[in-house]
Parts: sequence; C-alpha cells; structure tokens
Amino acid sequence: MKVAARENKSTYLIQTVCHALDLLGQFNCDRAELGVTELSRRLALHKNNVFRLLATLESRNFIEQNSSTGNYRLGTKNLEMGQLYSRHMELRQLARPVLETMTAALKEASSIIIMQGGNIIPIFDVDSPLPVRVVSRPGVWLPFHCTAPGKVFLAGMHDKERRQLLSGELACRTSRTIVDKWLLLEELDKVAKCGYALDDEEMEEGVRCVSVPVYDKTMQVAGAVAVTGPATRLGDERLEGEIIPVLLRSAAELSRRLGGELP
Repeated sequence: MKVAARENKSTYLIQTVCHALDLLGQFNCDRAELGVTELSRRLALHKNNVFRLLATLESRNFIEQNSSTGNYRLGTKNLEMGQLYSRHMELRQLARPVLETMTAALKEASSIIIMQGGNIIPIFDVDSPLPVRVVSRPGVWLPFHCTAPGKVFLAGMHDKERRQLLSGELACRTSRTIVDKWLLLEELDKVAKCGYALDDEEMEEGVRCVSVPVYDKTMQVAGAVAVTGPATRLGDERLEGEIIPVLLRSAAELSRRLGGELP
C-alpha cells in the first residue's frame, strides 16, 4: 500500500517546479557558478526555458547573477532555508525528552509546534497513554485564531504581521470559536500578559489545549509547547493547579536549551 500511494503522488507533480528544483541541484562545490548554456545542456532544456526559470528563482532570491561574469549562483534564500531547517530539527531534538517527561507526568498528549511560511505546524508529538485521548496529527497545518499554539504565535508578533494574518474572515470551527477580531485581539493581549494561551473547545468540540511559547537566544518565539486532551480531564482547576505550572517549567527548560529564557 505504501508503494502504491507513493506512485499515485507522481501524477500530481508539476513539471516546471521539478525543472526549477533540478536547476538548483546543479550548483555544488565543484561548480558554484553556471551559465545559461551550461545549464541548458545539463538539464536538456531550451535556453529560453532555462532563462525563465533563472529569472523566477532570482526574483525569490534562490538564484543570483554574478555581475562580473554573467553566470548564476545560489542566492541567499537557500542559506535562510537551510538555517531554518537546522533550527527546526534542533528544536525537535531538544523538545523530545522535555515532551516525554511532561506527558509522563500529566498523562496527556504534548507537542511542539513551529511557525513556517505563515503557517503553524506540529513537528513532534507524544501521545497520551490513556485509552481516551486526542489523536495527534503531526504535519497538519493548524489555524491561528482558534488554537492555543496559534494564539501564542499571534501574541508574540508585531501588530502589522498579526493584522496581516488576520486580514481575512475567521473561520468558525465550533460554537466557541472566536470570530470577532476585536475580541480575539483582546484575548491575545491577555495571552501576552499571562504567558500562556487556551483553546477552550474552539478548534474541536470536547477538546481543550493549553500552550506556552518557547524562546531562542534572540528572545524570539521559536516554537510553542502544548498539552491537549479531552475537556472533561482538562478542567479549569486542573489546568491552573497542575498542567499550566508543568507546561511553564517545560517551556522554560526548552528555552534554556535553545539559549533563551521566558521573559
């Protein structure tokens, strides 16, 4: 079944994107710079097609042209993406023992979430050992306005970036979802002051989630740690008396491992 699923995905490939990625793959330590003619020969593409690919990649800083030779080389966006990947992998590796300890103590699911390209996505989860639990979905994009990690990221943003992300209509996921932007902004102010965010059955009925930011050495929000479980187990008293204190300590520990600390 896995092989069949992989073969089916080939029908969704976009040829132009494949050509662009193949073009980027031609640059290496041996040939840091290449011209249109050489790239055309290597890729078996017409020069006009190669030039259009280069122009597109150059507009996004994946490729830059050497003004002295006229040849092309990798742009700064590749370094940025590589550093971002390394940062996320480091965060995942550092978060794993922290999340495992947290789940062992609370018996509830825990996760580490990152923001990437205007989206938030869980990169590592530890499931609850209890028979009734919330099933984790790593790799699935989460909405900002109705999830605890989303609110954590929104609360840590500059006002311009936050308003841009909230420029469209807020989708109503449950009867508890906050769809009024002014009410959401008021809640985000509270999140910034208290240091944690709550999803009170706003994403899924019967599910609550609480989340705390993780800071890197530049004191930027590098990620968010979260605890998720059935609303029947995550009541206000347990949240305030047990879960949030453990979550804050865990986030502080992870922040220290990244060279940062909770403000």
